[in-house]
Amino acid sequence: MSEHPTDEQPLRLDGHTPIPPTHVAAVVTYLEMREPPPPRSREPEPEPLPLAAIGTDIARYRALYAAIGTPWLWFGRAGMSDDALLAILGDPEVEALALVEDGRDIGLLELDRRQPGEVELVYFGLVPDSVGQGRGRRLMDEALTRAFARPIRRFWVHTCTFDHPGAVDFYRRSGFRPYARAIEVAPDPRLTGALPRMAAGQIPLLAE
Repeated sequence: MSEHPTDEQPLRLDGHTPIPPTHVAAVVTYLEMREPPPPRSREPEPEPLPLAAIGTDIARYRALYAAIGTPWLWFGRAGMSDDALLAILGDPEVEALALVEDGRDIGLLELDRRQPGEVELVYFGLVPDSVGQGRGRRLMDEALTRAFARPIRRFWVHTCTFDHPGAVDFYRRSGFRPYARAIEVAPDPRLTGALPRMAAGQIPLLAE
């Protein structure tokens, strides 16, 4: 491997592909389900989740997106203009919901139905101090109910190696089946200003 890799290096399918220090790279896993999984027995029936529609409140959306995603280097929406974000959130086929607890937004569920016959689980997550307490399972149950509320061919999601290390296993246990893999290379959002320079310390910042 060269000492100073450049972005002109072609992808190698057998071995290492150098990535410029100004960029980050992750392995993306795509998962899908073609029908809803069998319902789980729940005794007693839990109270309905306190979900609130975010709609076009982009300030609320950005704050929740950052609270959940910054530790995992989520940058897809962080560098997006207000107009571009409003075009998505304002579409009637896009549903962005906040999980609210004690007046605080702690979870995000975003479903995209713009592709006929499909629903994409675009973003799904909890703020760090709410992980591991059963809320994620209940939020996924809500996602499944909403996704299959009308006939669709498939419900799909993608995650990557920057996300929580248990993400793929969680989706598989929820009924999703992995079907494809890709490598995503992008400018490091901490260098572009989309994310704070101290974000996602587990992913080294290589360039100044």
